Amino acid sequence: MNKFEQLGLNESLLKAILDLGFENPSEVQEKAIPLLLEKDTDMVALAQTGTGKTAAFGFPLIQKIDADNRNTQALVLSPTRELCLQITNELKNYSKYEKGINVVAVYGGASITEQAREIKRGAQIIVATPGRMQDMINRGLVNIKNIDYCVLDEADEMLNMGFYEDIVSILSDTPDEKSTWLFSATMPQEVARIAKQFMSEPVEITVGAKNSGSSTVSHEFYLVNARDRYEALKRLADANPDIFSVVFCRTKRDTQAIAEKLIEDGYSAAALHGDLSQAQRDGVMKSFRGRQIQMLVATDVAARGIDVDNVTHVVNYQLPDEIETYNHRSGRTGRAGKLGTSIVIVTKSELRKISSIERIIKQKFEEKSIPSGIEICEIQLLHLANKIKDTEVDHEIDNYLPAINNVLEDLSKEELIKKMVSVEFNRFIAYYKKNRDISVSGGERRERGDSEPREFSNNGAVRYFVNIGSRDNFDWMSLKDYLKETLDLGRDDIFKVDVKEGFSFFNTDPQHTDKVMDVLNNVQLEGRRINVEISKNDGGGRRDHNNRGGRRDSGRRDGNFAPRREGGFRSDRGSRDGGSREGGSRDGGFRGDRNSSSRREGGFRSSAPRNEGGSDRAPRRSENFGDSSRPRRSRRD
Repeated sequence: MNKFEQLGLNESLLKAILDLGFENPSEVQEKAIPLLLEKDTDMVALAQTGTGKTAAFGFPLIQKIDADNRNTQALVLSPTRELCLQITNELKNYSKYEKGINVVAVYGGASITEQAREIKRGAQIIVATPGRMQDMINRGLVNIKNIDYCVLDEADEMLNMGFYEDIVSILSDTPDEKSTWLFSATMPQEVARIAKQFMSEPVEITVGAKNSGSSTVSHEFYLVNARDRYEALKRLADANPDIFSVVFCRTKRDTQAIAEKLIEDGYSAAALHGDLSQAQRDGVMKSFRGRQIQMLVATDVAARGIDVDNVTHVVNYQLPDEIETYNHRSGRTGRAGKLGTSIVIVTKSELRKISSIERIIKQKFEEKSIPSGIEICEIQLLHLANKIKDTEVDHEIDNYLPAINNVLEDLSKEELIKKMVSVEFNRFIAYYKKNRDISVSGGERRERGDSEPREFSNNGAVRYFVNIGSRDNFDWMSLKDYLKETLDLGRDDIFKVDVKEGFSFFNTDPQHTDKVMDVLNNVQLEGRRINVEISKNDGGGRRDHNNRGGRRDSGRRDGNFAPRREGGFRSDRGSRDGGSREGGSRDGGFRGDRNSSSRREGGFRSSAPRNEGGSDRAPRRSENFGDSSRPRRSRRD
């Protein structure tokens, strides 16, 4: 007997449930549905993303709607267009055997007049984003003054996105006697305030501990140098050949840049962020659901409401600004009872955030090391061997076997296997022999002072001397931001910033040297000319950009320093992109510079290297063994 039958649902809903293939209700469904069916009540349900909250309110909502009444009876508010459309489609699937029920989606990016027309034709249930709903109320295009039910789905996310005033205004336009059902993954103060203001003695349902993470998701973190973040991402993808993941970045700029770099390096990837049109977003999500994309690089806002089955990994390329947001990210995997993994790529300065997240989700992270090149070779080759073993034979190949056998007849079984696998192995091993280990040992957490932690040796980087320091109101963070903005470089392109009283040092990779010397030596700060030179060491001989000899000075060099500036560059000043002072700026990564030489480091390409043998380019991913002409995905993805 299907357990849904025991919850009090009517026959038409049970028939739809059978068509959808639902067998057993989730915990939140099992707790919420009977209570909501039994009586009209306010409810607060706390449950993680992916636990079946839509069905928990959707089934009782449909059962309580009067199909003969064409007036709007229920309003469902959700944070994003994607989630709005997803809920609408699911409610339509649930009500497929309920004649006369009409569900309309109301969201930005589509014609407001068409949406108003659909509502006027009769919509018992409106599913809306707060911004568009408020717009329609202001224009008099919708009437919710007599609704019976109001559902706030992903309430914490709507409030995190700044919809508090819209939600309060919308709820104020609804009748006091309605039933309000609030579903949320966490219970921050603003959600509690909404519940207190607009709900009367709500029943509370909690699935797991409050704000805790899902038990089906394991949590791992990998400690790396900030400059190696992208290389780490590629290695983690290579170490998981069947990865089907959402990769989270903080900003739209980073999201686009990382997706482009992954595509260029041969990975099946695409970006999802707010600058895409609705048609582009729909195309990306269609490709992702069809598993044509293995790595969906997304911002937190754009990823709200992504409900895709069998996501194996969530990768936090950058940790979110709000620690609570981590719960929503990790909830994209480990859904419907299946296991998933949430990965965090973290630098030493961000380690304290891991402890904070552990306290919130009430689960421990496992620290792991980025796989070495040899380990990745082994994983990929075993994956290749299993693919060969499991490949179904198309017997059309029988026509070609005699000629193939003639070519290979002198080889033993062992020799044939060696040569076949070496087609891939030779490229893997040639590439990874040239690549260093990028893992950083955890060790003791440290607070940063006037110098950025030195996590690696220079590894070929160029170190510079610059005649500004702490007397100019700089510390290492504010100087790093100033250099990043002035040079138009990514935050990870400038590292090992060391601030002294009257001068400072910093590093870049060699490809940025000409830009550093040309730009900074033509910049004035508060009327004083900045001078930058290439340093041989942190206090000894240096040479300037004209290769003058190694003058030594450990303090003020020429008496040319201006007095301390009032209100100068402070350690908490925002970067041009709104950068966070904690654990890197919001733009925190690669700028997508198409000429960047780092683009070729790491990862398996989907097309063979141009040069046979000793190419410096990364080996292709072994998606199609022996197929070196596999087309790349379009950048439009």
